[in-house]
Amino acid sequence: MASANASAAGAVEPLHGRQLVLGTVALSLATFMNVLDSSIANVSIPAIAGDFGVSPNQGTWVITSFAVANAIAVPLTGWLTLRFGTVKLFTLSVLLFVLASWLCGAAPNLESLIALRVVQGLVAGPMIPLSQTLLLQSYPKAKAGTALAMWSMTTLVAPVMGPLLGGWITDNMTWPWIFYINIPIGLGAAAVTWSIYRERNSATRQLPIDKIGLALLVVWVGALQVMLDKGKELDWFASGQIVTLAVVAAVGLAFFLAWELTEEHPIVDLSLFTGRNFWTGTLAMSLGYGAFFGNVVLLPLWLQQYMGYTATMAGVVLAPVGLLAVLLSPVVGKQVSQVDPRRLATVAFVVFALVLWLRSGFNTQADLTTLMIPTVIQGAAMAFFFIPLVTLTLSGLPPERIPAASGLSNFARITAGAFGTSIATTLWEDRAALHHAQLSEAIATGSTATSQALANFTAAGLTQEQGIAQLNRLVDQQAFMLGADDVFYASALLFVLLVGVVWLARPARNGATADAGGAH
Repeated sequence: MASANASAAGAVEPLHGRQLVLGTVALSLATFMNVLDSSIANVSIPAIAGDFGVSPNQGTWVITSFAVANAIAVPLTGWLTLRFGTVKLFTLSVLLFVLASWLCGAAPNLESLIALRVVQGLVAGPMIPLSQTLLLQSYPKAKAGTALAMWSMTTLVAPVMGPLLGGWITDNMTWPWIFYINIPIGLGAAAVTWSIYRERNSATRQLPIDKIGLALLVVWVGALQVMLDKGKELDWFASGQIVTLAVVAAVGLAFFLAWELTEEHPIVDLSLFTGRNFWTGTLAMSLGYGAFFGNVVLLPLWLQQYMGYTATMAGVVLAPVGLLAVLLSPVVGKQVSQVDPRRLATVAFVVFALVLWLRSGFNTQADLTTLMIPTVIQGAAMAFFFIPLVTLTLSGLPPERIPAASGLSNFARITAGAFGTSIATTLWEDRAALHHAQLSEAIATGSTATSQALANFTAAGLTQEQGIAQLNRLVDQQAFMLGADDVFYASALLFVLLVGVVWLARPARNGATADAGGAH
């Protein structure tokens, strides 16, 4: 991996000693800051909406606008890299992200904040793919897996930490600080990156702008992201707006594919999907990340809404996920060049399936320890997830195609995360409604037990109406618990099926990481 990227940058040598450590920290911090910003605002929406005097539903556009703009910008990484070079583009992206973050925190109204979040999402696009590319360039061939280990830890832990950190900042400071904290991190990351990498910029070419391809990309990706973000709120295809967005996304995608596959200088290099390992690795990583991210969103929602957990305590339940991930990622990184990456990915999928199977047995009496055991185990799955799958996805590609491949695979992963969130939350509510109907029917038929329960509520000082409302709340709690269990179980089955997907890839030869250089 390192060698190929080095070739792309003019056959530069890997970094060593202090420069290697500082470069790794700077690139990892930039990645962490970027991924964190995709989830940190979620828990601050009520505070933002309250300050601006708008409804929480209007406030959710703060999240949607960033997601849409970011999804559009990520697949453009390959084309932008050819125009500006890896180091210049990455550094400029980080600095513009810092500026946009500062302006977001100082936004005077919701409209300004949404517009600035669009800018923030657009300039953030190249950061994740290029941080991956530059990290691979920094390490010797034999330690390319270690580079991926550093990158994967920040990418996986940040979505979990975002809501916890965002909640703490909102509760103890003010919401603009969820953006202001990016300023020192980003400036430091940009300064260190430029000082270390400025002589290692990749070769550039003046390519014509594929204006039609870019316009089609904006149309179909924008429509798709808004549909995914607003679908549950608008009751999906019962809404004319969602139907319209779905049609625009589908038609836009069809025209985009037709245009890009015949354009001489496409804005997105779709020919990458002709590579068996690229499409296989991208598919496995996207579906796996979608299932992972959907459940990351679902678990704290269930805990806070139906188990009485505060946002901070829900974050405590999720926090231990990073323990085994941090401990095992360097080990996996060292092994990925010696062990078939398909075997390592299989370990990830099997452990994810185990974790979700354990969660599918949760009930309303589950204590903190019961909830945290699967979370701790999940860290092992995360350690085995990104490194081998990125290795498979980029294997066999020439150095100059790595930024484009990284951008396209990350686009697929991010989009799958949006799909996973929408599907998980919608399926949860649908299954909960079904269980609620079944439980209500059982209560109605068991009149003796129902009467006894109402008598107990009355004895506790509640009126008949209050007793019925309390009984309904208990039914709601059980229904949503059962609905969450259903989603966990279905996700476990999906991970089992993904084992078959990853084995569609061609085997990686021993030492393939070193041989293929940046291709991994």
